[in-house]
Amino acid sequence: MKDAVFPSLVFHEMGYESAHFGQGQWNGVAILSKVGLDNVVNNFAVGEPDGEARIISATCNGTKVVCVYVPNGRELDHDHYQYKLRWMKQLKEHVASYAQSAQDVVVTGDFNIAPTDIDVWDPQALVGSTHVSAPERDVLSDLCAWGLTDVYRQQHPEPKLFSWWDYRDGGFHKNHGMRIDLLLASASVANRTTMTVIDRNARKGEKPSDHAPVVMQF
Repeated sequence: MKDAVFPSLVFHEMGYESAHFGQGQWNGVAILSKVGLDNVVNNFAVGEPDGEARIISATCNGTKVVCVYVPNGRELDHDHYQYKLRWMKQLKEHVASYAQSAQDVVVTGDFNIAPTDIDVWDPQALVGSTHVSAPERDVLSDLCAWGLTDVYRQQHPEPKLFSWWDYRDGGFHKNHGMRIDLLLASASVANRTTMTVIDRNARKGEKPSDHAPVVMQF
């Protein structure tokens, strides 16, 4: 949503500081915090600014938080797919500029990339599709190589645990989903993480998102 209509006052009354970077009805990212919200950066800190509102960063009580909405990619032969790969490479440059791997760092959001085959309901059904292609997984691995751990997967190694299900064909009830909403944390955070969970119940409400919330506690 646009910044002008973001419900900052509502969150303030609930005890949260908030920072929002929005654009129309499609793109937007936000960070809410009860422990402080400083050094807010909208868009990338290095390189050319993105034309879409897809990344926001802030420091919350010493933890560097980067919230992202990675481009979908659409189709492998689409220009948007190349945009997605470039975007992910620029994300790594941004994280390296904004934080140090020895600090408390969390990079989180909708990555539109399933890290491995166990993160999708049927790898064979998705061959030739975005979200699972080798180049996408490679740029995600490159980002993690900077010093980030997929903490949900670290705590939950079992397959068929998803955060997104297509609205069509009863995808949620069939558990035909993908794990594309990630919590990537630096070692100092990952080592102190006591709980991670995908809240499937939130996906069952009236007019829910096709994504479920992914939660971590450290």
